[in-house]
Amino acid sequence: MSPVLLKDALTRLKRAQGQLGAVIAMIENGEDCRRVLTQLSAVSSAVDRAGFKIIATGMRECQTARQRGGEPPMTEEELEKLFMSLS
Repeated sequence: MSPVLLKDALTRLKRAQGQLGAVIAMIENGEDCRRVLTQLSAVSSAVDRAGFKIIATGMRECQTARQRGGEPPMTEEELEKLFMSLS
């Protein structure tokens, strides 16, 4: 997949990377568990959203390939399996 098409997913993952570093620092500093878990939930959500963005990009690439009469990079079954792996 094209890095240009995945720019939003990369942005989300980089942000999640920073958030995860902050969560680790919170744990190391003995922060309140509620605050840690709230931030960890935010990291998890950011990673999930990036995954869904990647799947959506893959679906668009497959649709575009089919419309042009070409062979899509993945089958519908492969896309479905990847989508289900995020749940």
